[in-house]
Amino acid sequence: MRTLAPTPLGILSTVGNTPLVRLHRLYPDHPVYAKVERFNPGGSVKDRSAVGMLVELIESGRIVPGRSVVVESSSGNLAVGIAQVCAYFGVRFVCVVDAKTTQQNRAVLRALGAEIEVVTARDPATGEYLPMRLRRVRELVESDPDAVNPDQYRNPRNPASMARVLAEITDELGPVDHVFCATSTCGTLRGCAEYAADQGLPTRFVAVDARGSAIFGDAPARRLIPGHGASIVPPLHGDGLADEVVHVSDLDCVVGCRRLVAREAILAGGSSGAVVTALDRTLDRLPADAVRVAVLPDGGDRYLDTIYSDRWVTRHFGEVAHLWKDLATHNPRSDK
Repeated sequence: MRTLAPTPLGILSTVGNTPLVRLHRLYPDHPVYAKVERFNPGGSVKDRSAVGMLVELIESGRIVPGRSVVVESSSGNLAVGIAQVCAYFGVRFVCVVDAKTTQQNRAVLRALGAEIEVVTARDPATGEYLPMRLRRVRELVESDPDAVNPDQYRNPRNPASMARVLAEITDELGPVDHVFCATSTCGTLRGCAEYAADQGLPTRFVAVDARGSAIFGDAPARRLIPGHGASIVPPLHGDGLADEVVHVSDLDCVVGCRRLVAREAILAGGSSGAVVTALDRTLDRLPADAVRVAVLPDGGDRYLDTIYSDRWVTRHFGEVAHLWKDLATHNPRSDK
């Protein structure tokens, strides 16, 4: 019987095996590590989902390069991951984003050849963009017989691809006590939790959600920072995946990001700041020797005009720099 050769993946073969970094300066008295997903080639943890979902569709013949068009909704990171896969295989990609998607993400999408549709109207019931993005995706798919929607919100390949996150962590550290995951589609949370259950690992999972996100029961409300949270309960969500849920505000994301870059020199995105805030809130009530891992979903280079802009922060939150500028006693240059 003839065995098919594996699909050559080029740059896509570098997805995964991201660095695990001890956060010595933020948490000198606790074993806390960061899984730094910005080192994926598209810049985020969503590269794992993009490759996992699309390569299977290409290999099965459901996506045909040169004929098919991929249509997906994304706030930014998955869009970049899909755009990279589509560019590599020569597949047309139409991405439905919204007004919160950063200009940097849109520029990256265009550079990779993606076509962008921007949803500007909010859903009347929730005040959020996501339901309107999903509606536009359905319209596009129904109007084109060659359109394929990977559907990150339902596709089991999304969490299956994310199981590698915990596999890589345990390969390096052994079983860990707690993993902190920002939630949106719940792909990372489900993938890691199901891997832990399959392997009989004792790891507990802290889901980090946005205030105003409906995933864990909050009433939907407007949010400034994309990347985590959702105005609907995603189909990949399930009871019992998270052992604890921590809700954080937009300001918490900013403060977490600013603390992370000031103390650890890690320039991270908004959902990473949310995870840092969740770590801070739970630090004193967990055993001091508990090994904790924070999954940092993306980098901060696409948030330079928002989270890392003093003018933007002041406009939205007022004078809040004192919340992260308590660094003198932690700066090694000031040690005497």
